[in-house]
Amino acid sequence: MIDIYTEKKNSKNWILKNDLYFNLNTANEEMSEKEVKLIQQVDEARLTTDKHIETKYGLGTIRNLSSGCKTLLNIIKHPDKVVCVEECGPNVLKFIFAMDHIKIYMSRPSLADIPDDAQIRFNDSDVVVGSRGYSAWWSKEYERREENDL
Repeated sequence: MIDIYTEKKNSKNWILKNDLYFNLNTANEEMSEKEVKLIQQVDEARLTTDKHIETKYGLGTIRNLSSGCKTLLNIIKHPDKVVCVEECGPNVLKFIFAMDHIKIYMSRPSLADIPDDAQIRFNDSDVVVGSRGYSAWWSKEYERREENDL
């Protein structure tokens, strides 16, 4: 189940500034082989043992990963937190929507490749399945927002 929250909350259990949170916390954690492979897939970067990355652009530190890659790693490393995914592109969202038991924040729909069997719960309430359910939920949400002048 993927929990999506559409109303922003300031809470210690929420990560709204992914780059900052990653740079101060997640970057200092050990990366598993799975996470090293995700860095390669998302950013085409090779993580070295001393936390540097090698890309086609040259050498950098792990803090030079893209915001989308940092967001994905924040979700994986901190599954108890609600993580903002609004800076993620379709390349990262396809990984996120293939996951299970995660919590994300998005105030608007994003173009994403969502598996047909993905179970998604919006705001601890409405449960939908796959991209059709996701799209239908957002259509109703926009109607509600329009009716309520939100």
